[in-house]
Amino acid sequence: MDVLVSGKTSFKVEVPYKLIETGKRGNKPLIVYLHGRGQNLEIFERLMKPMLELEAYHLFIQGPYADSELTGKREKWGYMWYLYNGKQGSFLKSLEYSAEFIQEVIDHVIQFISVSRLCVLGYSMGGYQGGYFGMTRWKHTNEMIVIGGRFKTEVLTKAKFERLKHQHILALHGNKDDIVSPDRQKEEIERFRNKGINAEFIGVNESHKLTHRYIKEAIAWLGKLGYKKVSNQQ
Repeated sequence: MDVLVSGKTSFKVEVPYKLIETGKRGNKPLIVYLHGRGQNLEIFERLMKPMLELEAYHLFIQGPYADSELTGKREKWGYMWYLYNGKQGSFLKSLEYSAEFIQEVIDHVIQFISVSRLCVLGYSMGGYQGGYFGMTRWKHTNEMIVIGGRFKTEVLTKAKFERLKHQHILALHGNKDDIVSPDRQKEEIERFRNKGINAEFIGVNESHKLTHRYIKEAIAWLGKLGYKKVSNQQ
């Protein structure tokens, strides 16, 4: 038997997303939501429902990689943002592939809406992906919120740190998180701050599981940056 050709190629899959508008029509923020592992678009939309009290465009995107490990029922499958085989190079390549995909979705939806600023919010695995997206797509990203994840600042050179000085960065982390160490995330935030970047770490008395406390803190933080709540008169 002779092997005639061997190589690698890429493929694309169809992935759902949903754009929701709250508040008055017109120019306002776009918030992009990236779920954690074992979740999907519908699950994360339900969990993030309190965020809809902010006047904004809310874009929910589902991870491109199906993950059936946590459940055998197809309708309850979760999805992932990247694949990791233990090699840092493959991990970063996977993050970049998904970041390109997220950018494609954003580029498509902003043709039909008027966006004043962009916030990326990610939880757990979605936090790793959201942080990577915001750091590498820095021109368009104004705010980054990572819940229970870690900013992979190792992808940034000294020059690239300088590009993030227009951004506001928030790390929300459970003090009792035994999945992703809060200490590692604190180190990342300190690294941002040492570079003159607006970054803040808020520890909450929670575990890794996403709870309303995290969402409440995210809403309050965005409120300080000028995000408005939907008027009851609308």
